[in-house]
Amino acid sequence: MQAPTEILQAIAQQKCLIVTYNKMVVKLAPHILYTRHDEMFIDAVTVDRDGRPPRELKLGTFKLTGLSNMAVVDEPFEAMHGLYDETDGKYKGVTLFAVQSESATA
Repeated sequence: MQAPTEILQAIAQQKCLIVTYNKMVVKLAPHILYTRHDEMFIDAVTVDRDGRPPRELKLGTFKLTGLSNMAVVDEPFEAMHGLYDETDGKYKGVTLFAVQSESATA
């Protein structure tokens, strides 16, 4: 099980990721890569869905096997710590890579 380079790059550089998900082109701000039941997932904020912004910004969970046509785009994002909590129990012991925590940037 190896994470696609694009996901690691997008998280490390805090740049958006364009993917195809459920036959739609989606722009994501990926915050964390982790495993669950021996599968890889990212939790990301959807920035754009088929060319339109979402009604509300929220953190969604995306199974990596459901993502295709991945590409990092030169569009930075700010980590949305109000939506994403790296201390959430679901990430304990299964986090592979994540955006830098607020305490690390302070």
